[in-house]
Amino acid sequence: ETVIYRIFYYINRSGNGHLTLRELKRGNLIDAMQHADEEEDINKVLRYFSYEHFYVIYCKFWELDTDHDFLIDKENLIRYGNHALTYRIVDRIFSQVARKFTSKVEGKMGYEDFVYFILSEEDKSSEPSLEYWFKCIDLDGNGILTRNEMQFFYEEQLHRMECMAQEPVLFEDILCQIIDMIGPEDDSYITLGDLKGCKLSGSAFNILFNLNKFMAFETRDPFLIRQERENPTLTDWDRFAHREYIRLSMEEDVEDASNGSAEVWDESLEAPF
Repeated sequence: ETVIYRIFYYINRSGNGHLTLRELKRGNLIDAMQHADEEEDINKVLRYFSYEHFYVIYCKFWELDTDHDFLIDKENLIRYGNHALTYRIVDRIFSQVARKFTSKVEGKMGYEDFVYFILSEEDKSSEPSLEYWFKCIDLDGNGILTRNEMQFFYEEQLHRMECMAQEPVLFEDILCQIIDMIGPEDDSYITLGDLKGCKLSGSAFNILFNLNKFMAFETRDPFLIRQERENPTLTDWDRFAHREYIRLSMEEDVEDASNGSAEVWDESLEAPF
């Protein structure tokens, strides 16, 4: 199911649940299938089929879904990424403007909805992600992001910085920074086309509603910069999934050891569950 959701997230651009021949030709699914066919280690097939990627998505969902009913509410999602997101953006996700939930339960996000969310959150450079967050920030749905809309989301970031005794960055300065980063055709608003034509669009969204990533961007985390230089072909999603998989594996090893299990899991022998 996770593999299918990932395929549809990237390739079914109309979002209608049916892949057309045109979408199939435009996407990289056939290449990925051939790669999966030829490659013995499925984890080397980063597009769609990696078991490690599935494991990270599933564990992240399981960590948030505290009662394990396979549904997540707003309070669960607020805990995502060590409380990285603002309440305002979580409200917009749950208003389902970016994507209608498939869970069919009022006020709850299902596993498929979470897959779309996590792929959008951890790789804001992809087109599906830019469209997802653009719809969230575009409060009146008129196809442009205005100063007032961006300020509405940034206000909460500003408040959080003050609560954490960090030096707040005023919205006027942030607006100038975003305009400089995106370079829109018209300085008075930002369109989806402006965002798609710019490599730093994801950082603009992080500034507005993800405090942890905003801070990492402001400090130009040298670890992340080095990672990008070493593997320029990897996507932000690939890097995130790799880091998280190592962390989750280590946690599992510690758990096994504390339970008196002498055998430490060897990833070459079997999957973690």
